[in-house]
Amino acid sequence: MNDSLQSIEYEVALLVRLITANNPKLGSLDRSEYLILSELQSNGPIGINEIAHQLLLNISTASRQVSNLETKSYVKRYPDANNGRISLIEITKSGLEVLERVQKARYTVYGEILKNWKQEDIEQLDKLMNRLNADFKHWGQS
Repeated sequence: MNDSLQSIEYEVALLVRLITANNPKLGSLDRSEYLILSELQSNGPIGINEIAHQLLLNISTASRQVSNLETKSYVKRYPDANNGRISLIEITKSGLEVLERVQKARYTVYGEILKNWKQEDIEQLDKLMNRLNADFKHWGQS
């Protein structure tokens, strides 16, 4: 098992490095922008606290990253009608457009990389990556 854990740890680290090295091919958003806009696309509008919670960020980091997206007009803030002390964050039309362009570029790259894989292998990778991320998230919150 230790050999497998060592291999998994290395392969995940290498994957992160390869994705970072190929970022220009994956679109114009950096990792934090991509993740926040994706979260807002799926679950928005939501508050900074929820963004921080979902992405395991501290509030100040999430706030800084959202401010950066707001400067680019990719998100907008407005007061929560139920609690005026809270601002909700919503993806804008231009934010959605850039996110969809980047998603398309990423899907194309992954399609090229996985083109010789069997469909069941792709589905297994999907299932295991979801499980690994869920377990990491749970572990990080405990």
